[in-house]
Amino acid sequence: MKDTAACPDCSRINEVLSRVGDRWSVLVIISLAQYGTLRFNALKRNLGISQRMLSRTLRELQRDGLVHREYHPTIPPKVEYSLTEMGQSFRAPVTALGHWALDHLAAIDAARARFDAEAEVAQ
Repeated sequence: MKDTAACPDCSRINEVLSRVGDRWSVLVIISLAQYGTLRFNALKRNLGISQRMLSRTLRELQRDGLVHREYHPTIPPKVEYSLTEMGQSFRAPVTALGHWALDHLAAIDAARARFDAEAEVAQ
């Protein structure tokens, strides 16, 4: 049984972090923070993400209030995405996380190789 008295909002925190902390959400936010307003296909090209996954990620980020979707009724229709004010406030932590990952890629690769080698020897 969960101890909700110790952390009454832990399940809500987990819910938010699972959404904003997933791989594609972080990359979408970093892209929009770096380039500003982007069209769907530009995001898709920049990230190397499938259309289905990008649609799903953008919809969830929009639902959470982090991304704004602007539809322009032109021919052909034009849809642009940008960070909301709340999305902008999330920019610094996500950018820091992205930089941390880049700075530690080699160390993480080395740690994984050591772990895998030790696990293989143990079998």
